[in-house]
Amino acid sequence: MQIRLGYDLIYECPQPTPMLLVLNVHHSRVADLAVPDRLATDPPVPIHGYHDGFGNWCNRIVAPAGQIRLSAAGLINDNGKPDGVAIEAQQHPLPELPDDTLVFLLASRYCETEHLSQTAWSLFQGTPPGWQRVQAICDYVHQHIAFGYEHARTTRTAWESFHDRTGVCRDFAHLAVALCRCMNIPARYCTGYLPDIGVAPNDAPMDFAAWFEAYLGGAWHTFDPRNNVPRIGRVLIARGRDAADVAISTTFGPRTPSCSSWCRRSN
Repeated sequence: MQIRLGYDLIYECPQPTPMLLVLNVHHSRVADLAVPDRLATDPPVPIHGYHDGFGNWCNRIVAPAGQIRLSAAGLINDNGKPDGVAIEAQQHPLPELPDDTLVFLLASRYCETEHLSQTAWSLFQGTPPGWQRVQAICDYVHQHIAFGYEHARTTRTAWESFHDRTGVCRDFAHLAVALCRCMNIPARYCTGYLPDIGVAPNDAPMDFAAWFEAYLGGAWHTFDPRNNVPRIGRVLIARGRDAADVAISTTFGPRTPSCSSWCRRSN
């Protein structure tokens, strides 16, 4: 199948403002793009691209004073299959983990493992290690947090989500990532597009989605505690330790944003 994807972001800046943008489809899916999701700016400004330390494609601009619009529209080929399930995937003993996974065991800006470690072990030490343990964490987070866009707050951490019991998809992902790390399972935060393919239509305005990947059985596997079912058409944009590493925009100055994104099956 083919999936149309893109976004339309508008920022109002009182002065020229440097910005970092993480908006392009991840390089692991570039070969699937039938129409590239090239960033366009209005008014036109110089764009400098680079790969960050996690391999994500980033762009740098200086937004002029006033309004700037950032947009893209792409078309991607997808196999139409739901997220994979590998129940047999085993948890690695710590000494056997690859070096490049270890950073995803550490505490980070939004995932305070030091606050959640005792809770994690009390909740999940009796679960079978491996896929079943990560799924148990997802089940817990899915039931523990009440979803609602009115609960969105960019400063909420995993520890706060645990206590608030409210949030949006990034809060579900942060709490699950932190709990996995507490159980010595490498986990990394992901952001991207998630269309409503194979599920009931949602009338809410579409936004970018958050999920996570856990390292089990020698590979990274997708988990989504917000939806907690395999989904079709997931398109990765970026991976990192948490949302601080993959923010769609980071501005070095005041700005007022408004945004929309879309991701739907092409007829």
